[in-house]
Amino acid sequence: MDDTTAVPLIVHSAHRDSVEALNSLLRRAGVAAHCTWISALQDLPDAIEQLNPELLICCPKDLEELKRVAAVRDRKSSLLPIVVLREQVDEAVIADDMARGVRDTVSLRQPARVQAVIGRELHAARLERTLNATLRASRDYRSQLEGVLQRSNDAIAQVQEGILVDANAAWFELFGFDEGAEVTGQPLMDLFEEATQTPLKAALQACLQGRWNDLALKVGAQLADGSVMPLELMLALGEYEGEPSVRLIVPARKHDEQELARQLETAMQTDPGTGLPTRRHLLAALQERLQKPIAGGVRYLACVRPDKFAAIERDLGVLASDQFLIAFANIVRSALLPNDLAGHFGGTTLLLLLERGNPRDVEAWCDSLIARVGKHLFQIGSHSLHATCTVGLSVVTTTKPDLSATVFDALEALRRGREHGGNQLEAVDRSDHDTRVQAYDQIWVKHIKAALMENRFRLVQQPIAALAGGQKKMFDVAIRMLDHQGKEILPSEFLPAASRNDLLKNIDRWVIGASLSFASKRKPDLLFVRLSRDSAFDASLVKWLEQQLKATVANAPRLCLQITEEVAAKHLQQTLEIVTALRSRGLKFALEHFGSGRDTQGVLAKLPLDFVKIDGSLMQGIAGSAELQQRVREIVQAASKRGIETVAERVEDANTMAVIWQLGVQYIQGYFVHAPEEVVLKS
Repeated sequence: MDDTTAVPLIVHSAHRDSVEALNSLLRRAGVAAHCTWISALQDLPDAIEQLNPELLICCPKDLEELKRVAAVRDRKSSLLPIVVLREQVDEAVIADDMARGVRDTVSLRQPARVQAVIGRELHAARLERTLNATLRASRDYRSQLEGVLQRSNDAIAQVQEGILVDANAAWFELFGFDEGAEVTGQPLMDLFEEATQTPLKAALQACLQGRWNDLALKVGAQLADGSVMPLELMLALGEYEGEPSVRLIVPARKHDEQELARQLETAMQTDPGTGLPTRRHLLAALQERLQKPIAGGVRYLACVRPDKFAAIERDLGVLASDQFLIAFANIVRSALLPNDLAGHFGGTTLLLLLERGNPRDVEAWCDSLIARVGKHLFQIGSHSLHATCTVGLSVVTTTKPDLSATVFDALEALRRGREHGGNQLEAVDRSDHDTRVQAYDQIWVKHIKAALMENRFRLVQQPIAALAGGQKKMFDVAIRMLDHQGKEILPSEFLPAASRNDLLKNIDRWVIGASLSFASKRKPDLLFVRLSRDSAFDASLVKWLEQQLKATVANAPRLCLQITEEVAAKHLQQTLEIVTALRSRGLKFALEHFGSGRDTQGVLAKLPLDFVKIDGSLMQGIAGSAELQQRVREIVQAASKRGIETVAERVEDANTMAVIWQLGVQYIQGYFVHAPEEVVLKS
């Protein structure tokens, strides 16, 4: 036995025989113990201090001696357990001894019980010491944390069950309250505007369940003076008074010289009230952005203007109406996605550059903004009022975008919307009336056919993330075309011409073939591959797919083919036939852009699907729209009843993710998850 690692025990006894007997007994039981014999009671206090024993075994002559031993223990180490060793033991003796502060009484005549009791007490003593050490460390940590919180420049608050239980001075200062008294112990949601309460509640729940990963949540803070200030909150799992909590943090800005220089430059380029760029700097930023091709989707310019501002100015006065414009701009600003641009164009008009997945997403976002403004109660001094706004939209062409012409189109749309009574969205899209479409198609048809012959198409993959966690590797695949210089061309530029000239089936088969090769070599869990209407109802598709599966040795369940809900709803019987045929061969099937049709429940009931991909237009403004949340909730519930999994399309910010997670959506895709990446296949 190595005494340097043995458990220290003290045996207080008049005779050494009991010590030897205990040593032998514990050694046979495999207990690594080192027994120190203390015969004189006056030596016991020093022995306890020096040896720091884990157990004291006492062989008392009488009850009086046992009392004195217990008194020494209480004085020197109150947590040190005592076990009494006697010649004979019965229940009455054990009860008397335990009444005097010992843990148990044993006899060498019952060696198995001696071993069990000593083992039990050593284990219990270690657990108790560990617990006490942990509690001390926890108290020290809490004391240090409280000090850090109070000294921190970051605004920090602790929330439990929706109640603000603690906050530092920076938090109260940020919200404009006197420290502590006014809001501590009150519902957290009272500090935030209604439009951002739903995503905040969802994010709090996700954080408590360990499913919130260092994401910034955009919220509107309701300040003490009634105004609303856009903020970005960081959430972290914490603890308050021994119970789980969520820590909310608004990071303080660090002011180094470079940062101060940047802030000064920004201040010179922005309106001091709203923080949005002034006209000249906004137009410069727009011109710079439009020189860079969009990674995917569409671009629109939007002119946004409050309705009947002259009447508002007359009722509020010049100074107060300026506060209204600041509050209005903050609502617009808080609704923007990270990649959007916004600023003042002139008068009361704001000009925005919106980049979304498709035109429906843009229109849905604008409708959401109009509804949000209409519901908001503007508190300007002693006045409370409701207001509406109008949005004018114009599309930014993908080839040689003309900023000036596009701005004028948006202004024209805004004018028409205001003439029709305001509180609405109006759009202008000159590309719909382009008289050169036929000539345009002739050029693209040549490019597409050449690209197919020369294999100048590329597959790109966009990850699909599981909201409930997990390591599934799921991707949505799309296509890019390369020109002769190797420059990437987006589908939005060549697919419309391909659709009008019966080339989609050729492109679809290239995509399916490349996806099967990818599935065979990289073995992802699932690839989503979209089919055009022409391909989906092509009688030769199923047989061709069987041949491709054999040729690539790809596992059929790794591929999920998808068509739009619109196509499925218009051709329900044909869709049922192709879905049945494909699923019988092991492939999966999904409907994309789901939820935008008139009879989503009917489509779900009639088709045996594996997935539905909820339309990205329903994600635009869902964080602040109870109506959109209810629509998505109904889709999720209906799909769940049929064993169909749900994917949310084009999720672009943390607020949206928080809400759809709470609604039960299982997967998300979009630029918030990851931008598309090129698939590289190595031979």
